[in-house]
Amino acid sequence: MLVVETITRIRREHRDGKPIKAIARDLRLSRNTVRKAVRAPDADASYERKEQHRPQTGPFSARLEELLEQNEGLPRRDRLRMTRIHDLLQREGFGGSYDAVRRYAARWKRERRADAGDMSKVFIPLMYRPGEAYQFDWSHEDVEIAGKPMRVKVAHMRFCWSRAPFVRAYPRETQEMVFDAHARAFTFFGGVPTRGIYDNMKTAVTTVFTGKERLFNRRFLIMTDHYGVEPVACSPAAGWEKGQVENQVQTSRERLFKPRLRFASLEELNIWLEAECRRWAERNGHPDLDMTIAQALEAERPMLQPLPTPFDGFFESEHVASSTCLVSFDRNRYSVMAKAAHQAVQVRAYATRIVIRSDGAVIAEHERAFSRNQTITNPWHYLPILARKPGALRNGAPFQDWDLPPVLTQLRRKLGKGDDADRRFVRVLAAIPDDGLEVVEAAVAEALSAGTVSDEVILNILSRRREPRDDQTMDVVVNLKLKHPPIADCARYDTVRGLNAAA
Repeated sequence: MLVVETITRIRREHRDGKPIKAIARDLRLSRNTVRKAVRAPDADASYERKEQHRPQTGPFSARLEELLEQNEGLPRRDRLRMTRIHDLLQREGFGGSYDAVRRYAARWKRERRADAGDMSKVFIPLMYRPGEAYQFDWSHEDVEIAGKPMRVKVAHMRFCWSRAPFVRAYPRETQEMVFDAHARAFTFFGGVPTRGIYDNMKTAVTTVFTGKERLFNRRFLIMTDHYGVEPVACSPAAGWEKGQVENQVQTSRERLFKPRLRFASLEELNIWLEAECRRWAERNGHPDLDMTIAQALEAERPMLQPLPTPFDGFFESEHVASSTCLVSFDRNRYSVMAKAAHQAVQVRAYATRIVIRSDGAVIAEHERAFSRNQTITNPWHYLPILARKPGALRNGAPFQDWDLPPVLTQLRRKLGKGDDADRRFVRVLAAIPDDGLEVVEAAVAEALSAGTVSDEVILNILSRRREPRDDQTMDVVVNLKLKHPPIADCARYDTVRGLNAAA
């Protein structure tokens, strides 16, 4: 291929009248090459190949296109790299290079690309005012928690003007996790924008109509109203409408989750992610402003809505407590107070805890479990039943490894083992609902300090403490003075004699 300097020399010498034969001889070029340079409209005589011969990929073109088609249909996370496709072809007898496969794949993608005149694939850059909007999305990432691989659901929020990021991991992608992510993100940012941009996730959108009209979930609307946010849903399969958070998902996957993170608990992971979000904002510059993202967030805070009290973000469902005082929720079982057995209850699921209510009163609260087939019990819920069935103390599932206060543990050890010892210990425990745990502990401590290990003595102490005390000091002269002093009058005895009494 001729360089531009050679072409310009050929054209210059030909304009000066030098024959083509002489030019070809002096430059050691063929006459056809010189003629082509002379006849070109300008000095750009580049060569374009009209047909690309592919002796290696030709016999495997159908198989290669089949692999490329299958790969395009896979989720982005599961797609094969070109090196892997080249390796699969080599196993089937392909002898070409990796570059041949890469070039063929690039041409195949160009041919499948939409026409350049299709306006549906052309976009307008968006611009937001400070405090105007945020974007929210989810991603799925692989981590290692307590030595076990786990795929977590990661909530992403991004302020559109300052580009400030927030990332938090959850074991589920349910509605209560959405509420918790919003509360923590707004607390992290120190304020609330006026508009939120979402995709059509089921936890937010119940029905998608034509155009931009949506029927939002009732609880989701209550949450957005609490924070003063106008929810906006993107068009289906139009990720570019929230492109900032989509970009954050890809960037955070590379910056934060590769290589695979390893933490002892999910809470430790979230503490680290929050610190990394601050570090990200402090170290990276704003793409449009001459400042860092952290500085842009500080400038945006005065335009944000004030941060209200956190939204009571729970998902409520109706259940019935079993005869064993257990309520099944999310493939696990939680205990409730004995009085709620066989009764309808309302389970309020939060991101980290479970609250169970009946008739407007809380009858149980537990830390939420996310594995399967777990039974989470509170032994105090079964105390009224234990008072009637003290024999269950030995083998009752809720009472295994019961973490009792030290004084009660000492009392149980001193009472000994056996049915009679269990019965005596249960009699002391049965007084807790009426007298309170602290009062019973004090009574047990008093009995133990006196060297007495007896349920009768402890119950007697509790009984004495229930009697009202007269804290007023007694004055012997005043308090023991008779209200009606006696009168020495023997004639009064005659009033009690009958009419027929002897004189």
